[in-house]
Amino acid sequence: IMVALRAQRPRSVWLTVLPMLLTVLLVAVWAEGQDYYELLGVSREATTKEIRRAFKQLALTMHPDKNPGDASAHEKFLQVNRAYEVLKDEDLRKKYDKYGEKGLDEQQGGRYESWNYYRYDFGIYDDDLEIITLDSGDFEAAVNSGEIWFINFYFPRCSHCHQLAPTWREFAKEMDGVIRIGAVNCGDNNHLCRRKGINSYPSLYIYRSGQVFGGEFFCCSSLFLILYLMLTFLFPGNVFSEIESAFSSGLGWLITFCSDSGGNTCTFFTLDALPPELQPGGRTIFGQHIVLCFELVFQVTSGATALFPPGSALNKPGSVLWLNTLDSKEIYNQVINHLPDLELLTSDSFQSKLAHHRWLISFTFGNKNSASNEYKKLQAFLRNDHIQVGRVDCIADSELCQSLYIHKPCMAVFKGLGIHDFEIHHGKDVLYNIVGFARDSVRAFVTTLGPDNFPSDKKEPWLVDFFAPWCPPCRALLPELRKASIQLAGQMKFGTLDCTIHHNLCSRYNIQAYPTTVIFNGSSVHEYEGHHSADGILEFIQDLVNPSVLTLDPSSFTEKVKDEGQIWAVDFYAPWCGPCQALMPEWRRMARLLSGQILVGSVDCQRFQSFCQSQSVRAYPEIRLYPGNSRQPDRYTSYNGWHRDAHSLRTWALSFLPRASVDLTPETFRSLVLSGRDHWVLDFYAPWCGPCQHFAPEFEVLARMLKGEVRAGKVDCQAHYQTCQSAGITAYPTVRFYPYLGKKRSGEHINSRDANVIADTVRQRLQQLLPRLHNKPKVRAG
Repeated sequence: IMVALRAQRPRSVWLTVLPMLLTVLLVAVWAEGQDYYELLGVSREATTKEIRRAFKQLALTMHPDKNPGDASAHEKFLQVNRAYEVLKDEDLRKKYDKYGEKGLDEQQGGRYESWNYYRYDFGIYDDDLEIITLDSGDFEAAVNSGEIWFINFYFPRCSHCHQLAPTWREFAKEMDGVIRIGAVNCGDNNHLCRRKGINSYPSLYIYRSGQVFGGEFFCCSSLFLILYLMLTFLFPGNVFSEIESAFSSGLGWLITFCSDSGGNTCTFFTLDALPPELQPGGRTIFGQHIVLCFELVFQVTSGATALFPPGSALNKPGSVLWLNTLDSKEIYNQVINHLPDLELLTSDSFQSKLAHHRWLISFTFGNKNSASNEYKKLQAFLRNDHIQVGRVDCIADSELCQSLYIHKPCMAVFKGLGIHDFEIHHGKDVLYNIVGFARDSVRAFVTTLGPDNFPSDKKEPWLVDFFAPWCPPCRALLPELRKASIQLAGQMKFGTLDCTIHHNLCSRYNIQAYPTTVIFNGSSVHEYEGHHSADGILEFIQDLVNPSVLTLDPSSFTEKVKDEGQIWAVDFYAPWCGPCQALMPEWRRMARLLSGQILVGSVDCQRFQSFCQSQSVRAYPEIRLYPGNSRQPDRYTSYNGWHRDAHSLRTWALSFLPRASVDLTPETFRSLVLSGRDHWVLDFYAPWCGPCQHFAPEFEVLARMLKGEVRAGKVDCQAHYQTCQSAGITAYPTVRFYPYLGKKRSGEHINSRDANVIADTVRQRLQQLLPRLHNKPKVRAG
């Protein structure tokens, strides 16, 4: 019986476990067979908003809460959630496009929310065309564009935010085309909201011409909003000066004449409902009703609205546009249609016009698009930036557009240095984004490249960004390139190449993912793998000019690391490895911090795979320290720390260096420091003190920097409490400088924990004491 039972028990377990294992295996095979774009049902050109919408639709149908009888629902939804978490993040999306899943770590998409969250809280305004969802990447460009913005800062789980949402949608529809209505999801943009001082939700803020006002949710009608934001109140005392001032600046006037008696009267606006912060001067300065009467000045006896373009007057027939409507949208459309179109540039005038002036050009193909009327406002927004605005018809001047490789409608900035020094706009086709681009582009030094000006044979260094316009990480990188080009002006040139147009050039350089940033420096070509920011690019370029990390191959590794007897920190990595890519900028930064103390190198294990295997490298990145022991050249210590930032790695590496400071006891403190004939810098510390532990390697750096000039010592204030108390130490760590003055001395406090700052302070103090130290004895080694 025992034998029979023991034979049957595993079988029953397998009957239970096997279906579960098969389910997991089938899900894994299903997920492995589809790429992330296919899982979400979007194209590789999808925008972040399209990815969010697609994921939300899948979440509502695939979520385990909606599929309680499906054992595979959890695993399937985890894969979809992981796809979303990767593709919504610009850096992760680029890594996935280039290396696939092996370029990522395993942390993305491991957790998800309840079905109710995706149904009611996820992307409140994603489907509202009149509400522009802003994030950290485009917020500043929007609010600084010159347009009027009314922005709702909300949090997805906030009940008041959901109560406001229907009102906000109706308000956005009513104001569409009049002002910009925006929304910021503070759940996804926490840093932006904190930076803007958003402490409660919803918070409504109005941005206009650098002015900001608003706060926690307040009620106001659209009429009051437009009244306060968009009207200048005219009266007989200021009307002529205000109008002449605008005309001299090239601006027209839209004036509403209101009558308080009979006929076609305007709506009266009651200010009593406005909160104090919206009332001019904190009170109602126009009484209960605002009445603008200009019967004597303009000979208008009933309510009316009129557009006065620059130079117009009532006695000039046809120069004033009278509007027979009080509907804000109708007024807006009639005014926009009446404004003059952008100046048309042709092949004959194009080169001469652009030779000495900065221009923003709209390239069109035949029929005007829906944005053409909006573009009429660009001249007013860019007037103070001295940027002229024009248009080119690529149907009539096809050769001109083809010579610039322009094949579809776009906006481009020409920088006043000829027709080939220009940059094409690849952001959102909305006014605020175009204005921000134009202002940034004329100050920056980024050029749109093509076969005619590609720097393949140039001697000067170039940074070239290979990109695709549909790629969100590419669009996010472009403003960072402009920032970097300003800081490196005169040292390096910057260009962008659109791989959707110039396929052959991109293929020649084996471009497989976007964006790919490459440095061309004569015959040398270097691909940038760091974080796509201006600071990251600057650090990478600085490292190219003065490398802090030595690239090692099998030969140089054997020659330098194993045979020279010096201490080396070496990173064994693979280019496709996500954690390796994250480590790269920190590794370079650590190398600069260790300059002159420890040599730093890296080995590409994709290129030298067999060599890395011979060195027993099994995973990436593998960080090792070789102590330079000539008797044991193969000896090393691997880094097993959790943190891979530059300062943590530096602290670890410095711990392998021989001590440059000495430990002092009460006796040696009195005999060597207080009564000795050397200069001393001391670190008073306690072993349990966290800042003391953090400062310890920095103090060793200081000791090595001052070796031969000043001796360095450490006093343990837990073991030698009386010594520290008699020295007046009340906090840890404390740094004191004890210069030798030929007599007993007391320490001078140095308020810093930076080795360079402390060394500079000590040396400056020694220079001040130099007249008294001309007989200073030479410091003994120790």
